Amino acid sequence: MRWLAIALMLALPGAAPSVAQEDVSVGTGAKLRGLDKMNGQTIDATIPAGSAAMIGKLSVTMWECRYPEGNPAGDAYAFMTITEPSKSPDPIFSGWMIASSPALNALDNFRYDIWVLNCTTS
Repeated sequence: MRWLAIALMLALPGAAPSVAQEDVSVGTGAKLRGLDKMNGQTIDATIPAGSAAMIGKLSVTMWECRYPEGNPAGDAYAFMTITEPSKSPDPIFSGWMIASSPALNALDNFRYDIWVLNCTTS
């Protein structure tokens, strides 16, 4: 019965403690790494915000990259859209990727892995 009371308390708005948010800065773009799983080749690409680049047969559009304020080498997270133009204009990935946890929101592709390394600042 006690677990029910705890569950109800946590379900009420404002009952759970709020999560602290870290101040962030916005980078000028991001450095990404791609892995072609067929031949083991890695490809590094620096993509300015609002631009696209090809990593293998995938087109990666970088929208925004953020990092902890005052720490450009800190944990970056980037919003990007990835398409495979030779097959479809529809995205195969669209969302935020986190440098320290690439598997948290990963690209699901049989041939390529892509992850964020860091944000660029100039």
